[in-house]
Amino acid sequence: MAGAMKALLAFFRQAEPRTAPSGWGIALDGAIAVGAAVAAVFEAAQTTSHGPVLGLVALTALPLALRRVFPIAAWLVIIAAIMVVQQATVPPVALGAAVFAAYSAIAYSKYRNLAIAGVVVVTLAATAYSPLPRFPGRLTAVLTIAPTVIAGLGIRELRRRLNDSAARLRRAADEQETATLQAIETERARISAELHDVVTHNVSVMVIQTGAARKMLKTSPGEAEEALLAAEAGGRVAMAELRNLLGLLSPTQRDGESAALHPQPGLHKLPALIERVSAAGLPVELDVSGTPRPLPPGADLAAYRVVQEALTNVLRHTANAATAVTIHWGDELVITVSDNGPGTGGNWGRGLLGLRERLALYGGQFDAGPRAEGGWRVRAVLPA
Repeated sequence: MAGAMKALLAFFRQAEPRTAPSGWGIALDGAIAVGAAVAAVFEAAQTTSHGPVLGLVALTALPLALRRVFPIAAWLVIIAAIMVVQQATVPPVALGAAVFAAYSAIAYSKYRNLAIAGVVVVTLAATAYSPLPRFPGRLTAVLTIAPTVIAGLGIRELRRRLNDSAARLRRAADEQETATLQAIETERARISAELHDVVTHNVSVMVIQTGAARKMLKTSPGEAEEALLAAEAGGRVAMAELRNLLGLLSPTQRDGESAALHPQPGLHKLPALIERVSAAGLPVELDVSGTPRPLPPGADLAAYRVVQEALTNVLRHTANAATAVTIHWGDELVITVSDNGPGTGGNWGRGLLGLRERLALYGGQFDAGPRAEGGWRVRAVLPA
């Protein structure tokens, strides 16, 4: 028996989330309650002038002001007031207020099961002890329960579905915002990697060439001039690549005309790259074997950046170490850049991580490390 009582109490105490009523809603309910109370008192005054009775008649409608805040309590107060004044008078407005309060109890109470049971049981009990004639008065009151309960449950379910839809829309908006932010971060990282590759390589070459020109300026003016010309050419290449990259970010110029776009560099640009590096004083040999095949633009750019970054780091860390660039076309494209320097090329930082990410994006592999015979080796493998 105790277990059954606990289960029954748990059934009636089941609570559902409820949205707090708005200020406008409470203000509207207050206006409706005052208007209904005035109408009920006016109707009751036609049959009685007893002050306490009129005060109780006002209570048959005034609790409607709290029908969203305390729905079950408002319903019970209205029913109690009707039961007290029914011997004297029951204005039709009071009966309408009772039906409206019953609907509100089911539609707005967070205790749905308790509200349904309360409305049904209290209405049947109040009707049984009412002085109304059994037909049609009591029967009409009983038959009013069914549509009231159905309407309250229908509005409650509609509101729940609307809340669920709003929650799904909020989640979708949050997920879309998160995906957008992730895409922006990914694009920023890609642009940062491109700028790093372009600026680091070309500026490193220009610094070395300018430094060589400064040292040879007094002893070998002709060679110094050649070094400065090479630095100028490297600067023009860097500017061209930067304009191309920035043109991709902003393809429309301020005057509305389309910015000139050029293809990104690829393996076909390796001879020009090696020529610039050689002009900076780094001896580089290029060896290509196998049958070259077209690569997707992104993979072609990644392969080019591997060679560019490797040569840049040889220039920065090992000065004039002899370097070999090997391109082998087979089932896979294998790129190897090795030098005979002191083997300090591993301190790459961002460049090394950027190359690994680039190659992984196209299903490639990357490794770099010291050679057993001395120097440093960079090796990249891409599906061909």
